[in-house]
Amino acid sequence: MLSMPSHIDRYEEICVLSARMVNAARSGEWDLLIALESRVAAMRDRMMAEPEVVSGAAMAAPEIARKRGLIQQLLDDDAEIRRHTEPWMEHVRKLLGDHGRRRRVQQAYAATDSPDTAFDRVSRS
Repeated sequence: MLSMPSHIDRYEEICVLSARMVNAARSGEWDLLIALESRVAAMRDRMMAEPEVVSGAAMAAPEIARKRGLIQQLLDDDAEIRRHTEPWMEHVRKLLGDHGRRRRVQQAYAATDSPDTAFDRVSRS
């Protein structure tokens, strides 16, 4: 009979994907990064839905240390990913903001360029 992976096994799988996410962020492979993040999120959600089965009364000290190390690695990877994605996201926000402003200005001027403005009605009278 196959045994279910432990939470530590799942953390290790997530860490492998997280390391790949770091590499994708460093190289600007945004589509790959998004795909990997989706896989990590699905694994995390499955793991959180399962009860953590601990053999014996409590986790042994080496297991606790391993779990702590894996979680720390995930946090470090997350910080590294953010270091690469946040400047890119700010650039995208700026582009979208500039585009929105440009569109609103064009709409405002387009409204005043219509042939039936109040000024035109007065000047034709």
